[in-house]
Amino acid sequence: MFDYGGVTVSSAPPRIKELQERVQRMQGTATSRPLETVPAFAGLIQLKTGATYGVDNPSLAMALMAGPSRAGAWSAVVGAADFGLEAAAELGVDLERTIVVPDPGEQWLSVVAGLIDVATVVVVKPPARVTEHQAARITSRLRQRDAVLIAWGEWPRSDARLTVQSSSWQGLGRGHGHLVGRQATVVVRRGAAPPREALMWLPGADQQITLVDSPLADVRAVRVS
Repeated sequence: MFDYGGVTVSSAPPRIKELQERVQRMQGTATSRPLETVPAFAGLIQLKTGATYGVDNPSLAMALMAGPSRAGAWSAVVGAADFGLEAAAELGVDLERTIVVPDPGEQWLSVVAGLIDVATVVVVKPPARVTEHQAARITSRLRQRDAVLIAWGEWPRSDARLTVQSSSWQGLGRGHGHLVGRQATVVVRRGAAPPREALMWLPGADQQITLVDSPLADVRAVRVS
């Protein structure tokens, strides 16, 4: 990987060629197609191109990125200097197919629009309030370029919003032990529809995102917000 003007991309020729081919896809038509989604989210949400999804923490953004990335899609992360790339990789995000712009400056929205042309999944942490008009323009571009936006923070008229309602780290005893996994209750809200929720490992000891069949009775949990 190398850094070019704040953008980190893979230096391998095949990767660059794929990126160039993506750039050349300039004839966009309104479209929506399902993207690979981590199985644990199957009962909660199905990612589709042309849509915007809001999340309240980076773990959810990484989880949504992981499915498409494992399937070979390019991803981009904008304006999130505190986004843990190592953690994202452990969840299945391919860093060789990930473009990172940690500090896009005042033109961050233009950077997002440009990356939609070359990446299937774009994650952004908005540094300022996004207007309805700006959101509408981004949505139009997502539909034209067959991409999806994941907003870490507030975003007008998101197709769905995912939040961690509660979570607990597993593996700590009375002041000793090691963290082995995080159980989280994930809630998905979509318009006026009733919210959906599921208890899942985000992630588990094996760094996988899976549903929790039953809480571990022999492991102490530390509640976190």
